[in-house]
Amino acid sequence: MTIDENIGAKMALAGCSNMCAACVTNPIDVIKVRMQLDGELVMANNHSAARKYPGFISGASIIIRNEGIKGLYKGLSASLCREGSYSSIRLGLYDPMKEFLGSITGSSTTTTNASSLGNKILAGACTGALGSALANPTDLIKIRMQGDVKGTRYNSLRNAALSIWAKEGLKGLYTGVGATTQRAILLTATQIPSYDHSKHLLLKQNMFEEGVLLHMICSMFAGFMTATVTSPVDVIKTRIMNQKRSGNNIYKGSFDAGYQILKTEGIQGFYKGWFPNWMRIGPHTIVTLMIFEQLRSVVGMKPV
Repeated sequence: MTIDENIGAKMALAGCSNMCAACVTNPIDVIKVRMQLDGELVMANNHSAARKYPGFISGASIIIRNEGIKGLYKGLSASLCREGSYSSIRLGLYDPMKEFLGSITGSSTTTTNASSLGNKILAGACTGALGSALANPTDLIKIRMQGDVKGTRYNSLRNAALSIWAKEGLKGLYTGVGATTQRAILLTATQIPSYDHSKHLLLKQNMFEEGVLLHMICSMFAGFMTATVTSPVDVIKTRIMNQKRSGNNIYKGSFDAGYQILKTEGIQGFYKGWFPNWMRIGPHTIVTLMIFEQLRSVVGMKPV
């Protein structure tokens, strides 16, 4: 394969693996979004304001009771479109970006990896920012469909796109692009480098051999790190994208949203939905990277 063919193949494999992961984790994603929107801008010490989704398990049972199993799969079509575009770029271009930034990697049969952690973080930040900015409309629609309790806001991905375009214009489709780009920078700069670096560290120490067990351990570690680092900006992104665009928006932007959440809900407001966030990112990372690694092996590419 030529370099150009390799890049295209890596993007295709990344998109395929992430879409598979989205099918598995969409229910958790719905619970996470509902918990992030729950008690929006309610004072942290206002104990009389009961949470509708007080926890992960109770949140899931409430959604199933009120909306049926299909309620856990709201926004799946938008999620698949998002993963097919955003994740194809952020994961598929990660290796080429590392090489562009001066990385030198060893063969698949060695533990050599000359990339510094800083190089990996920068590569992840660049590809994450690019992918999220381009795929913002699909992310916006996903959030709105997942947060729609009554299911009356949009009846399909196409209807959502046309409705937003008609009522809010092109600018409306890019609502929250700043917040989602910030999140993607943090997510990709944490997730893939955490996986990449921990994996090669364990290989270097001869603690594991290249294989499924190593991929699973490093994926869960990457998921934990990613959920912790990205939760605050993920809450901000969800809040901004879910609000209806009008002259009286609750939030003027990412910093205003962050300030309002901190002032009314406290630090804990930034970590609403942290557990389902980890429970989503962990399995999503495992499914994505394990399938990605296996597909790379099938087509003759070296491991990440």
